[in-house]
Amino acid sequence: MPLPRGLAPQWMELASYVIRQRRKHKDRLACSDKRLEDFLAAMQASPNGVVLMDAEDRIEWFNQTAAEHFGLDARRDAEQHFTNLVRDPLIAAYFANRDFQNSVLIAGRSLARSPAQRISVQMHVYGQSRSLLLSRDVTAIEQAESMRRDFVANVSHEIRTPLTVLGGFVETLQTLRLSDEERVRYLDLMSQQASRMQSLVDDLLTLSKLEGNPLPADFGWVQVGSLMRQCADEGRALSNLVWGRSQEIHLAFDDEDEIAGSETELHSALFNLVGNAVRYTPADKSIRVTWTAAANGQGVLTVTDQGIGIAPEHIPRLTERFYRVDRSRSRDTGGTGLGLAIVKHVLQRHDAELKIESTPGVGSSFRMVFPAHRVRVAVTRSAELVNQD
Repeated sequence: MPLPRGLAPQWMELASYVIRQRRKHKDRLACSDKRLEDFLAAMQASPNGVVLMDAEDRIEWFNQTAAEHFGLDARRDAEQHFTNLVRDPLIAAYFANRDFQNSVLIAGRSLARSPAQRISVQMHVYGQSRSLLLSRDVTAIEQAESMRRDFVANVSHEIRTPLTVLGGFVETLQTLRLSDEERVRYLDLMSQQASRMQSLVDDLLTLSKLEGNPLPADFGWVQVGSLMRQCADEGRALSNLVWGRSQEIHLAFDDEDEIAGSETELHSALFNLVGNAVRYTPADKSIRVTWTAAANGQGVLTVTDQGIGIAPEHIPRLTERFYRVDRSRSRDTGGTGLGLAIVKHVLQRHDAELKIESTPGVGSSFRMVFPAHRVRVAVTRSAELVNQD
């Protein structure tokens, strides 16, 4: 701002000083505004919900995450009491007690999220009785914890039953005088229970390895025909144990076709499907294992049985750990309840998917669909060899 003419030198100097101070003050205000904008932008970008409140718990500001967690609206809810907007008994008690050492867990209010959304809320007091409320979506953590509890409970239940049977047989052998025939029968039953526990441990270790190992490469090729023949032979051996006779297992494939991935994992997935087919298909019925190279380049490995079939309401849950349609029959035939969970993990690691079709009383079809980049058919392979030459 220019100074007026005719001022005495001392007044000129004073006016210049005032102008300079005003300019500095204006610069400081602009700098403060910029820092405030940066601070609010940082809180807006936070993955946690942030709500700033005054001494009377009226909302002064909140970020978009908090708006989603509590169903708030920036234009409508400013200067409103938080407890009037978020009506939850736990929140009301939390604010009334004024004990903010721990967080409180409430149901989320986001319409776009699952109704099972869980939000962790904790208040922090600062300044002149002002408050900073932080919220965090802990739905995934809660679900993981619930899955862990269910898993431990299922494992404990699965192991407890054979252990109880073994303990009872051991006590019988120790306290009663048995004939040789009775002793042999009890020892056979004990061996069956021990084998059942061993199968459970083996399947648990398989799942652990699948979850902890790196993803299989897409350049290690496994011959489909060799894999199918091996699983069929093992399926016939299992049939002899379960039914006392070898079931018919028919194979249909092109011997030159290949799948890219881990041979061990692919064998585990296919044999689990073949093993299930053997257990649930009567001894006088047959099982069919086929490989088809689709026109779009995908490969489909299918296990079809003529067993008891599965009701439609059970199909979506079949790949859950320890889920059984018929628990007693599954245990009688040696199933652990982890086979299809293993199949699902293997296929996910190979970019593939499992499709299940079943009709009660007729049979079931389990299809493993592999993507084109993991499938190499005989024609493609021959063309590659020609190009290399």
